[in-house]
Amino acid sequence: MGAPEIVERARAEGLDIIAIADHNSCDNYPAVAACAGDGEKGTNNPVVLPAIEVQTAEDIHVLVVFPDYETAVTYKAWLWERMPPTPNDPDIFGYQVVVDAQNEIVRVEDVLLIQGVGYDVDTVVKRAREVGAIVVLAHVDRSAFSYPSVLGPFPPDYPVDAFELSWRLDSEEAEKWRARYPGRTFIRSSDSHMLDGLGRARCTKMWLEAPTFGEIRKALAGEDGRRISWPWGRRTSTRNWRPP
Repeated sequence: MGAPEIVERARAEGLDIIAIADHNSCDNYPAVAACAGDGEKGTNNPVVLPAIEVQTAEDIHVLVVFPDYETAVTYKAWLWERMPPTPNDPDIFGYQVVVDAQNEIVRVEDVLLIQGVGYDVDTVVKRAREVGAIVVLAHVDRSAFSYPSVLGPFPPDYPVDAFELSWRLDSEEAEKWRARYPGRTFIRSSDSHMLDGLGRARCTKMWLEAPTFGEIRKALAGEDGRRISWPWGRRTSTRNWRPP
């Protein structure tokens, strides 16, 4: 799954905005962003945001989405201050490559990315909020690498922007999560590791003025008329609602 292929797939699926996240890294963002910048009239198509899927010391996954690449790189540098120097075994995990916009290999990362950093989940979340990132507890319904599977139920006021549910959940299962945490924002993400997993049916629709980081933040908070469309169907009528 290379940079041009990701962009082509996103365009074919009609996705307006995507985030590129590696485990504990953001190094492949520039390649995808460069490919997306070849859209018509000089606009990005789709808009690409840098992100990191952090694996905490407890092996909890936290999705951190950044307003720009510079902030992402700064956050990654902080993460790697406590990144164990465990070497990657390509025979088990494959080669961890960083590519350019033409899918040429720029370098190979030798440190294993799929491992816990030396910060607990609260510290990871706190630092992400300090740098102005959007913070999401990833796939909270999963039996591994999720906050509930490791630490149990999270506090209703846990300081993140959203909770992510797996696209595999049916509507009844998803509703149980929303009932358990009323007033909190839930999203659905593709969490794609293969091209065929990237598509509209596995994503979250949002009412935005434009596909930007700032607009997504407003939608997650329900501010200024921006909003999230419940991925498993509407619970209440929006007949009289109009986009801003």
